[in-house]
Amino acid sequence: MRRTDIRNVVIIAHVDHGKTTLVDCLLRQSGQFRDAELKGERILDSNDLERERGITILSKNIAIPYRGVKINLIDTPGHADFGGEVERVVKMADGCLLLVDAAEGPMPQTRFVLEKALQAGVRPIVVVNKVDRPDGRPLEALDEGLELLAELGGDEQLDNAAYVFSSAKNGFATKDPSEPSEDMRPLLDLLVDALPGPEVDQGAPLQMMGTALEWREYVGRIAFVRIK
Repeated sequence: MRRTDIRNVVIIAHVDHGKTTLVDCLLRQSGQFRDAELKGERILDSNDLERERGITILSKNIAIPYRGVKINLIDTPGHADFGGEVERVVKMADGCLLLVDAAEGPMPQTRFVLEKALQAGVRPIVVVNKVDRPDGRPLEALDEGLELLAELGGDEQLDNAAYVFSSAKNGFATKDPSEPSEDMRPLLDLLVDALPGPEVDQGAPLQMMGTALEWREYVGRIAFVRIK
């Protein structure tokens, strides 16, 4: 059976296409945190090297409650250099959010991570970000994203592909790039409506797959796992 109260979604994006800004925006709009907990930018880039270089190296996840559904968003590295991390993390998700820049479109590193995700069987959503850019070409960038899905996954991916436009910097998502909305709800609606929940066997013995280990001074060693 598939659970209807959970969505596990991996975020795929090239460096500087607005992935971390999008996560920051969703965190701020979720209402789950005090302002003091969300100081600064690039909230998930907690590693010193990540902040210094402005890239994601270690995958991290956040949970956002929306319409009675818990949406687990999993941040992924955008570099092929961290391919092992990518391959582990995409197996934790049932859907992926393919984020592309409205001006640049999909980039080579995006292709690498997306291919790994599609091989793991996740269902994609295309999000064309930075529609506020003066040099943006959101419709062309969407076509390029859909073409990449078709190239990597075949026509079946196009049949299931959903899309939305966004400006994470300005805090909105919309189905029409020429008509901004008030918030990110169009994207959250798409995550709930277009992506499947996890398939589970509730009568089976406990099964879980570990994908990452972390250590924190207060609680010690932490394992990130997916319970099947």
